[in-house]
Amino acid sequence: MLGWLILCAFVLDLLLAEPRRIPHPVVGIGRLIEKLEIALAVLRDRRRAGVILVVLTLLITGGVTWGLLALFTAIHPVLGFLLGVWIAFTTLALRSLHKESREVVRWVEKGNLPEARRALSLIVGRETRTLDEQGILKACIETVAENTSDGLVAPLFYLFIGGPLLAILYKAINTLDSMVGYLTDRYRELGWAAARMDDLANWIPARLTAFLMVAAAFPLGLNGFDALRITLRDARKHRSPNAGWPEAAAAGALGIQLGGPAVYFGEKVDKVTLGDAEKPVTLTSYYRMVRLMYLTSFFALGLGLAVLALIF
Repeated sequence: MLGWLILCAFVLDLLLAEPRRIPHPVVGIGRLIEKLEIALAVLRDRRRAGVILVVLTLLITGGVTWGLLALFTAIHPVLGFLLGVWIAFTTLALRSLHKESREVVRWVEKGNLPEARRALSLIVGRETRTLDEQGILKACIETVAENTSDGLVAPLFYLFIGGPLLAILYKAINTLDSMVGYLTDRYRELGWAAARMDDLANWIPARLTAFLMVAAAFPLGLNGFDALRITLRDARKHRSPNAGWPEAAAAGALGIQLGGPAVYFGEKVDKVTLGDAEKPVTLTSYYRMVRLMYLTSFFALGLGLAVLALIF
C-alpha cells in the first residue's frame, strides 16, 4: 500500500506541480514557525529558544498530521489513503522546481536579464542584482542540483522509510532551516538547532542523490565517470556538509564549474568551486541539468519501490 501511495503522489506531482489556490501544508508550517519565533522572542537565551522552536514545530506538525491521518482512516481507509497521497504529494517539488527555474531561463532566452535576476531571487538565497547571464545560469543550475536532493530524493527517502508522517516532518525541518538557519546576527543562535537538524536529515539523501546522479548521467549521454570523480574529489570542500554532493555530481556530469564567490545579505562569501571549467555555463547546461534532475528522481523512485518489493 505504501508503494502505491508514493507512486500516486509522484505522478500527481508530475501532473500538477504545486497548485497555488489549494492549502499547502508547508505554507502552514511556515506560518507556524513565524508565530513561534515571535512568541519565543521573550527568551534571552537565543540558542535555547531555537531548540524549543524546533521541538515545538516538529511536535505540532507531527501531531496534527498524525491526528488527521488517523481521523480520515477511521472514517474510511480510502479517505486515509487519499489524505496520505495528498500529504506525500506536497512534500515533492519536481515539477515546481522545473517550473520556477524555467521561468528564470525564459527571461535569459529573451535577453531580459533584470527580469531573470528577479525570478532567480525567488528561488535562491544569494543576491542576484549584479549577476551576468552566466552567473544567473550558474546559480539556477546550482539550485536545481541542490534541490534535487532537498526537494525530491530526500522526501522520497523519508516517504519510503516512514510514510507521509515522516516526510512532512522532514519538510518541517527543511522549512525551519530555510527560515531561520542563517549565519546572520539575527539567526546565528536562534537558527543553530534548525541548521544542525537539517544537516542531519539530509546527510544520507544528499549522498544518495549524488550517486543516483552519477548513474543517471550515463543513459543521458553525460559524463558519468567525471560525475563520480568530481563528487569524490570536491563534494567535501563545500561549506555545507550536504550541498556539495549533488552540486559536485552535477558539475562533473555537465563538465562545468559551479560555486565561486557570491553575495548573501550584502556580504561577499568566497564559496569553493566544484568541478572543472571544461565547458562554459550555457542554456544547454541548464537543459541538461533538468534532464538529469528528472532521471535522478525516477531512479530514486524506482530504487525505493524495488526495496519495498524485496522487503514485503
